[in-house]
Amino acid sequence: MDEQIRQIADRLRGMREVLDISPDEAAKTCAIAKEQYLDFESGDVDIPVSILHRMAHKFNLDLTTLLTGEEPHMHSYTLTRKDKGTIVDRRKAYKYQALAGNFQNRKGDPFLVTVEQKKGLTVDYNSHPGQEFNYLIEGRLKIFIGSKEMILEPGDSIYFNSGLPHGMLALENKPAIFLAFIL
Repeated sequence: MDEQIRQIADRLRGMREVLDISPDEAAKTCAIAKEQYLDFESGDVDIPVSILHRMAHKFNLDLTTLLTGEEPHMHSYTLTRKDKGTIVDRRKAYKYQALAGNFQNRKGDPFLVTVEQKKGLTVDYNSHPGQEFNYLIEGRLKIFIGSKEMILEPGDSIYFNSGLPHGMLALENKPAIFLAFIL
């Protein structure tokens, strides 16, 4: 996982430098302090998907390019077989599997997300431009959006403004698995 974080950080820094975007401008795009942004580029700190999403939008790149270093090349369709999507295993509590990473010019990014049970009740919040749709497949999930808390059961879904701070916790000492579609 640490090597993957370093590679993503290298691509993030490289794209910013090639496009002549200052660290100040990149930090402003991400709505964070310059020092925090530079920590992400160092490769020593995990980079939230929301930051990568914002920077991909700023660079006019596909999120897949920042995550994997490869350009998507399918333009009619892309088929992702079970358990074959690009794994983005960046945090202990979350595992993302990209389900359409090979499709060019996507209008949104679908992921299969696994949230592992965490010790304690600390919620990691993030936000990113656009909207998000989550459909719970397995487990129980407590989701926090702004000041609201909701519990999702298998088959429940939620669509929300992803610019609002949001986070989640798996419940009952089991992982929660859901389909996330980020627009």
